[in-house]
Amino acid sequence: KKKKKNKIMFRKNIATIAKQMNQQTVRKYSKNDTLKKVLTTQLDDIRESGLFKKERVITTAQEAEILTTDFDQKVLNFCANNYLGLSNHPEILEAAKDALDTHGFGMSSVRFICGTQDIHKELERRLSNFHKTEDTILYPSCFDANGGLFEGILTKEDAVISDELNHASIIDGIRLCKAERHRYKHMDLNHLEEILKNTQDKRIRLVATDGVFSMDGDIAPLDKIVELCQKYNANLFVDECHATGFFGDNGRGTPEYFGVEEHVDIINSTLGKALGGATGGYTTGRKEVVDILRQKARPYLFSNSIAPSVAKASIKVIDILERDSSLRDKLMNENTQYFRKAMQEAGFEISGHEECPIAPVMIYDAKLASQIADDLLKLGIYVIAFSYPVVPKGKARIRVQLSATHTREQIDRTVKAFIEAGKKYEVI
Repeated sequence: KKKKKNKIMFRKNIATIAKQMNQQTVRKYSKNDTLKKVLTTQLDDIRESGLFKKERVITTAQEAEILTTDFDQKVLNFCANNYLGLSNHPEILEAAKDALDTHGFGMSSVRFICGTQDIHKELERRLSNFHKTEDTILYPSCFDANGGLFEGILTKEDAVISDELNHASIIDGIRLCKAERHRYKHMDLNHLEEILKNTQDKRIRLVATDGVFSMDGDIAPLDKIVELCQKYNANLFVDECHATGFFGDNGRGTPEYFGVEEHVDIINSTLGKALGGATGGYTTGRKEVVDILRQKARPYLFSNSIAPSVAKASIKVIDILERDSSLRDKLMNENTQYFRKAMQEAGFEISGHEECPIAPVMIYDAKLASQIADDLLKLGIYVIAFSYPVVPKGKARIRVQLSATHTREQIDRTVKAFIEAGKKYEVI
C-alpha cells in the first residue's frame, strides 16, 4: 500500500510540474522573426539527423538509483560523473549545511574584491597538498580554468601543442590566446615529436592533453609525453577532470598513475565530478603560474567565488580521500573490470583503456544509439547516447560510467538490459 501511495504521489508531483511549466507567462517578442526562422531551420535539421539532445529530469539526489520524470519507478544511473559516489555522501552534506550557518549562502563578489573567505584559502591549500604542488587557484568551473589558463600565461612568442581529441574547454581556451597553435593526432607520439622539433624557435612550448579522455575512455601516455617534453625542453599541462580522485594509488590522477608527478607543470581539474560533484574547478602547479593567473585570468577576475558550502564540502571530500581508499579501490579494481569484461564477453565493442571506468559502448549510428538508450530506460537503466558534435560523425556511442556505489547486482542488471536491447537491434 505504501509503495502504491508513493507512486500516486510521484505522478501527482510530475503532473503539477508539467502544469506549472504550461502556465508560465511568456513575453511577446518583436515582429522581426528572422532569428526565429533561422534557428528553427537549424533545430529541424538537428532533429531530422537524429542528433537532437533532450534533457531528462531527475527528481532525487544523484545516486546509483534515481527517479526521473520519464519513469514512475527508480532506475539505475550509469551515466553520472559520480565516480566515487560522493555526490550525496552524508559527511559532505553535513559540511555543506554547516557552511551555510558559519559562512553564508554566497559571496556576491569576485575573489580580489571581497569574495575570498578563509575556507577558500583552506581549500586551495588542501588541494595543493593533495596534488603535491606549490599552489592552487579556484574557479567557478574547470571550463573557466581552461578558459583562463592559456591566455593568462602564453603570448605570440609561444606555442601550444594540443591533442586533437582534447575537451572542448581546452580547445576554447586555446582559441583565446595569441600563441601559435598546433594539434597532434590523438595520442600519436611520433606526430607530437615532429611538432616539438618544428617549434624549437618558440619561447615556451606547452603540450596540452587530457589525462583521461572523457568520450573515449583513453588514458594519455603521460610517461612517454614527459620523455618528449624533457627531450625538447617543453612544458606539460594535463586536464585531470576525469581522473582526480580515483586514478593512481592515492587518487592523485594520471600523473601519479604513471609516476611522473614532478614532471607535470600544470594541472587543471574539477570539484564537479569525483570530488563531490557540485561545482568549481581549479588550476594547481607552479607558484608562478598561479600568481600570474590571479593577476590575468579573466574567468577568475570577473566571476563570482564558488559558494561557501561548496568550498567547505570539498575540504571534507579531501579528508575522505586522504583517510580511506576503499571507494577508489572498489571502482578501479572491481566494478570497472567486471563491467568491461562482462560486456565484451556479451559481444559489445567497448572502447578505451581496460582500467578506465568510462566505458563507451560503440554503436556508431546516431539514431540507433538514441533508440537503444531510450529502450534501456524502459528496462530501468539510465544511460545517454552521444553523437555529433560531442563525438565525431559516425562514432555514436552510449557512454557508461561506473561508480564505486554500484553493486554487483546492479551491474549484472545493466549488462542483461544491454544484451536484450543489443539483440533487438542486432548490435550483437
